[in-house]
Amino acid sequence: MRFPVERVDPWPPGASGAIDPIEIRAERMNVDLHQLLIVFAAYVIAAGSPGPSNMRIMGVAMARGRGAALMLASGVVSGSIFWGFMASTGISALLARYAQALLVLQVFGGLYLLFLAFRAGRSALTSNEKLAVRASTDQVALSRGELYRKGLLMHLANPKSVLAWIALVTLGIGPNSSWQSIAAILGGCAILSVTIFCGYAIVFSTPPMVALYRRCRRWIESLLAMFFAFAGLRMLLSRM
Repeated sequence: MRFPVERVDPWPPGASGAIDPIEIRAERMNVDLHQLLIVFAAYVIAAGSPGPSNMRIMGVAMARGRGAALMLASGVVSGSIFWGFMASTGISALLARYAQALLVLQVFGGLYLLFLAFRAGRSALTSNEKLAVRASTDQVALSRGELYRKGLLMHLANPKSVLAWIALVTLGIGPNSSWQSIAAILGGCAILSVTIFCGYAIVFSTPPMVALYRRCRRWIESLLAMFFAFAGLRMLLSRM
């Protein structure tokens, strides 16, 4: 004759010391989500704030149109994703320890910004008639690939981008972070990067903005020249 055997749960619900794996996973997801939101908010502030890349995209969008600005923005986005990948793998943190490597980036980036300031200043001093003749040849000479490379070069040569990504990764990635968290940070920031930089290209290439640029071209180019000169000198004179 068989007697029914009652199974006893060694860790019944509510018992002291009981650990529910589902609760652990839920708590970990809440922590990861909180960290992701912090990282994404910091990235939006850093990427959306006026900087050399944003100002350059804005100027190209108003002067050359949406297609050229989107190609330039694509290069900037690629540079941002590259530094994000480097930061998440720890390579950029290793790079930051070597002052000479960052010094090279700092000097190169500062000189490039001064070059942009020179070009913007020359454009501001050029009359509309002479600029129209020059633009016809520049449009042919400056291909989409060259615009992409210019955007990529601008972002890769900026040491602040390296340090900004290191700070973002420090906020969102810890020693026990999973590869899913790293992928979520990179993927989310990539989407935000496309949205922000391409958004600049789209907004400032609209007919009202183009019309504003044509009316105030020399003033806008003068402001861009001063901004690039200030950013370039600040980069060259600042201490990393």
